[in-house]
Amino acid sequence: MRTTGAEERNETLRAVRLLERRIWKRWSGYHRGSLAETAIIWRLKRLGERLAAHDPARQVAEVQVRCVILSTYNRLGMPDTIAIG
Repeated sequence: MRTTGAEERNETLRAVRLLERRIWKRWSGYHRGSLAETAIIWRLKRLGERLAAHDPARQVAEVQVRCVILSTYNRLGMPDTIAIG
């Protein structure tokens, strides 16, 4: 039995063989995901583990910024789910 995932994987492998891996990576945008992940993690780490603000209102803003960064990271990392059947 052939599955959609297997067919897509086989097409990708054919393209890699035909174009060479380096060219295929550039053509397909292979590194975009890892670049986005690195950028988001870097921004999150720049904020540090502790809150910098002393004012409670500013602390709330800091926590909200962290939540937006984490939500963006999670959204980018979620696979697209397609119902079959």
